[in-house]
Amino acid sequence: MRQLNFHHLYYFWTVAKEGHLTRAAEQLHVSQSALSSQIRQLQEQLGHDLFVRQGRSLQLTDMGHLVLEYAQSIFSLGNELLSVTESGELRHLQRLRIGSVATLSRNFQDNFLQPVIGEAKIRLVLQSASLNELLELLRVHKLDLILSNRSVAADTSTPWRCQKIAEQSVCIVGPPGRLADQFQFPQDLAQHPLLLPGPNSDIRSQFDLLCERHGIEVDPYAEVDDMAMLRLLARDSGGLAVVPEVVVQDELRSGKLQRYAVLDDVVERFYAITAKRHVEMVALRTLLEQAAANVD
Repeated sequence: MRQLNFHHLYYFWTVAKEGHLTRAAEQLHVSQSALSSQIRQLQEQLGHDLFVRQGRSLQLTDMGHLVLEYAQSIFSLGNELLSVTESGELRHLQRLRIGSVATLSRNFQDNFLQPVIGEAKIRLVLQSASLNELLELLRVHKLDLILSNRSVAADTSTPWRCQKIAEQSVCIVGPPGRLADQFQFPQDLAQHPLLLPGPNSDIRSQFDLLCERHGIEVDPYAEVDDMAMLRLLARDSGGLAVVPEVVVQDELRSGKLQRYAVLDDVVERFYAITAKRHVEMVALRTLLEQAAANVD
């Protein structure tokens, strides 16, 4: 019975990800000749070429793509095993590692985590980065969950589970008082300095379409990607801000800001992204079930 050499497979996996023999050799701390020899032995064992050379780079053959899918599953499972044993999921203390997209509302994150905050048997590890960076960490089981305001699609190599966990209304907020009581949308919009999410934001795209339907043009005073900064500017600038209500929930409750208008058909959607696991985390299931109940 043939036995697969996982050492050779790991070398192939690294070369396939890098697409370049020199970079892969540097990462693996081996010589290019030794790495080439390992890949050649794997190809001989499988009976198929896995790469074709195009200029200085290596491209996967059709069989190479198939072998890569198997390799990703094998090494992802190995990373999950390390994750389970290191994080305490098989012991009494669980470490719950959550990544959030850098621009995501801190208030939303805090609300989402309320069911496990303060639990003696759970240690929270929170990390913020771009969605692509977080997905890479999730793929190798260095994260248990990603919170995002963008959905992701699964494919054969990245079987993400993407669940909508909330949908928040977007409103116009500003200084409290008579102006707020008398404000009418959209005709009064041009009379105030306007703070908007950045042009790459889904909220901004929805808001721009709404303005287009009403036949109005806006000239924003500021465009801000980070929700924490948009919250501060909304509170301190004296202008009007287009924000999800959850971002400024504390200011609305305290009276520092007042809602001027709720924008029809403009919402922010929040998603929980997880990877397929063989060992289910109780704390993670609790968070997702609670979020699903709130959506329903």
